[in-house]
Amino acid sequence: MSSLSEFQLLSVLAQEMNMRKASERLFVSQPALSQRLQTIEKDWETKLFIRSQKGLALTPSGEQVIQFVNEVLKKEEKVRESIHSLQGGVSGTLKIAVASIVGQNWLPQVLKQYIDTYPQAKISLVTGWSSEILKCLHDDQVHIGIIRGTPDWKGAKIHLFSDPLYLVDRVITKPEQVLDTDRPFIQFKSDSNYYQEIQDWWMRNFKTSPKRTIVVDQIETCKQMTFNGIGYSILPSITLKSAEKNIFKIPLLNENQLPLKRDTWLLGYESAFQLKQVNAFVELIKEYISEKKQ
Repeated sequence: MSSLSEFQLLSVLAQEMNMRKASERLFVSQPALSQRLQTIEKDWETKLFIRSQKGLALTPSGEQVIQFVNEVLKKEEKVRESIHSLQGGVSGTLKIAVASIVGQNWLPQVLKQYIDTYPQAKISLVTGWSSEILKCLHDDQVHIGIIRGTPDWKGAKIHLFSDPLYLVDRVITKPEQVLDTDRPFIQFKSDSNYYQEIQDWWMRNFKTSPKRTIVVDQIETCKQMTFNGIGYSILPSITLKSAEKNIFKIPLLNENQLPLKRDTWLLGYESAFQLKQVNAFVELIKEYISEKKQ
């Protein structure tokens, strides 16, 4: 039976599908890695990878072995986490998946406090769209997910903050002026209900589509294009903390004439919250939010 170190080797190979990249991650030479793989395959009495000029490919036997390997490594990590939680102090790895906009604009301040308070703890951070964050949680890849929008989540969830939406431009000072301008409405891609909220607001107020639109893949690109006068956009306040001068920010109102806002939530399973490094992070966030409200 292969050892855990050999399981880790196989897992890295399956992730990279490239001997050179895998050897760099494992800090071994390619010949040494090749030799170790041959030994492992001999132990399993089957070929696990097919080598070619393009890289590696898993054999059918290899697919089964890698699935087994990843299950063992995941269980090993859970045991280590449980052991750490039994020991004094906060240690172990805190695994977080967070919506990119929150990871760029809000989370760094919280993580700085966490690292300063618990220097023995490690952090594994993944960013992406909210749908990707939910998938990471469902697949048990992370302890905590931070998403935008209103989640359909059965586990533990904590409301972090709401930030209002603004029509942002260098020229427009009133929402109705968008009907008179030939400058484009700059939008960014999103897989959450954000896009639908904007569409609903627009049709409710103007009953017609924008004359011109530009769609970009990142909210930061949208922001910079707006700040440079290319067009106007609708942005959440979380991205406008350090807004340039001469930028007009017009609050969006819903059908009840109340500010239109985006919610941000922290999600997780109760079992994860029992880990010391996770519980410490959650408590720190609660304190941080409370201080901000004051």
